[in-house]
Amino acid sequence: MDKLIIATRKSKLALWQSKHVQQVLMKAHDSLSVELKTMLTKGDKILDTPLAKIGGKGLFTKELEESMLRGESHLAVHSLKDVPMEFPGGLKLAVITKRADVRDAMLSEKYTSLDELPKGAVVGTTSLRRRMQLLERRSDLVIKNLRGNVNTRIRKLKDGEYDAIILAAAGIKRLGLEDEVRYFSPIDTSIMTPASGQAALGIEIVNNPEVEKIVSVLNDEEAMIETTIERDFVTVLEGGCQVPIGINAKVNRDKIDISCLIGLPDGTEVLREKVQIDRENHKTIGKKLAQNMIDRGAKELLQRAEKMALGEIL
Repeated sequence: MDKLIIATRKSKLALWQSKHVQQVLMKAHDSLSVELKTMLTKGDKILDTPLAKIGGKGLFTKELEESMLRGESHLAVHSLKDVPMEFPGGLKLAVITKRADVRDAMLSEKYTSLDELPKGAVVGTTSLRRRMQLLERRSDLVIKNLRGNVNTRIRKLKDGEYDAIILAAAGIKRLGLEDEVRYFSPIDTSIMTPASGQAALGIEIVNNPEVEKIVSVLNDEEAMIETTIERDFVTVLEGGCQVPIGINAKVNRDKIDISCLIGLPDGTEVLREKVQIDRENHKTIGKKLAQNMIDRGAKELLQRAEKMALGEIL
């Protein structure tokens, strides 16, 4: 095979990610040609409604997957945190890339940290996970939904619609937008637990051994271990966009530190767990942690969270 086609969304971040993969693959395989096929997804078109209300994460992947299944493209590059846990027949998640900065970040024209925000400050995010953790820490904050691509969100902040907005630090850094606002402040993971898969890219491919071999040069073992734990946790809890779930696994040599939480979108009830395990036990820990949460009442709590999110917030 001497040519690969990457199906990609047209947003600046999606194009950055796809071009990054394109460059790495062409550098690793001298005779390989890699082209981009751009398209709009349903998630790109519907910008005035929270994702959880209109179908969740799959809204950004369906059109790309259909392109691959029709034979028009061979792979798609996703922000792993936005990738559903299951894949259509004929497609598979083949590669997890080395992770960038996993933290969430606060962007503001006036304030340097969450604690500096005044009482009643308006904070923009449509993530139920971020909403939950913000309100648990600062119940006085006003959380306002925020949709659109990264540049659109920053423009809304600069136009004064929000006192601060919360975005993934990795996306801001990849696009070189740290200086677009006065204060770009990554939030320590001890304060805000990231989403499953945050800051890693997931490469979805047609189920073809030759394609899989070509893209394997992008795989990162530590990122694969960390995100497998995280995705196993979310899968067992059956948690999607409609419920607030955070989990972060971090490989530290022969150990893995894991923090996870679930709760209500208003931050009034939150279940947490924090463990350190031997690296050799990584294959089962995500599922075990999820079962521990279930034993503590997670299923019922998440049902209440979904009802609250769809009925009151979204």
